[in-house]
Amino acid sequence: MSFRNPGIRRFWTWLILLVGIILIKIFAHNDFHVERYYSTGIYRYYSGFLRFMFGWIPFSLGDLLYFSAGFWLLWKLIANIRLLFGKKLSRPLLYQKIAKLALLMGSIYILFNLEWGLNYNRKGIAWQLHLKTQPYDTADLALIEGQLLQKVNHTKEILVKDKDSYPSRKELFSRAESCYHHTSDSLPFLSYRNLSVKSSLYGKLGDYLGFTGYYNPFTGEAQVNTTVPQFLRPYVTLHEMGHQLGYAKEDEANFSGYLAAAFGQDTLFQYSAYLDLFVYANRELFYMDSTAAKRYARQLSPTVIEDLKEWRKFNQKYSSAMEPVINWIYGKYLEENQQPKGLRSYNAVVEMLIAYYKKFGKI
Repeated sequence: MSFRNPGIRRFWTWLILLVGIILIKIFAHNDFHVERYYSTGIYRYYSGFLRFMFGWIPFSLGDLLYFSAGFWLLWKLIANIRLLFGKKLSRPLLYQKIAKLALLMGSIYILFNLEWGLNYNRKGIAWQLHLKTQPYDTADLALIEGQLLQKVNHTKEILVKDKDSYPSRKELFSRAESCYHHTSDSLPFLSYRNLSVKSSLYGKLGDYLGFTGYYNPFTGEAQVNTTVPQFLRPYVTLHEMGHQLGYAKEDEANFSGYLAAAFGQDTLFQYSAYLDLFVYANRELFYMDSTAAKRYARQLSPTVIEDLKEWRKFNQKYSSAMEPVINWIYGKYLEENQQPKGLRSYNAVVEMLIAYYKKFGKI
């Protein structure tokens, strides 16, 4: 057997690829093994290494990586369209290109799962906290909404009284890291080392597409859209850092960010988190009892209502025809990764928040 033979090389390449995909599927099926050996094992150290390697770079390397990948894909698409219209795309060449594309997609799938994606299959943060999550009813939502209402109004009152100004990007990210450091004293599994949070290079584009941040599993960087309203940025930052810690599901990243804010002793981050959570809970309550949802919303302080008006104007200003398309695509992506509620997976943090309050009597 000679590996110089192209046919033999292709055979072994495809065999290794298929075996790799099968092994990932088998391993991912056992959430306990994923939690123990990957999420709190291999991934914990590997992600820390990535943050150490790229965190010091002042710009988003991941954004440049995605731009390069997008440019390459566009170039390949144009080249293939030219072949098609030039009648130079023969059937054997077409099959060859399809095989290369499948090989590329399979390789990306393996790399994505090894670098981060397996975290979608872990036991998760509710399991780590021994929370008994279960479907909630109107009474549960009303209970947690009342608690959040008090927290939102109280933290905003402190910010207004102290005349706190919003921090620079560098200070914002540093204070977010401090929140996780404070939290890890009580919750060691939320220990965060080697800060690697960047301002996204695609902020304005993100405004039109509807994203406030994202995690790049290939560079370990957390990207934050720092063009969104300032009161949203602290919680967005904590959320993306939650992804860095291996909480892949959106509700878990939300809950990780909430814990970091609640334990972090930083009023600005607490207000940002409680405001977002109030909106999530109010939205869920509206589905069940719109009258009650409106009643709680009317009890927000005038300064909080001003922030919500700014948020609404921002969304209206940057609404676009592409946003629903992007939301649909991303919703499908979430559904394929253990989040059957799609975009409503973000709201699922309310279920964990209710379970947390019932266990500890506070939020």
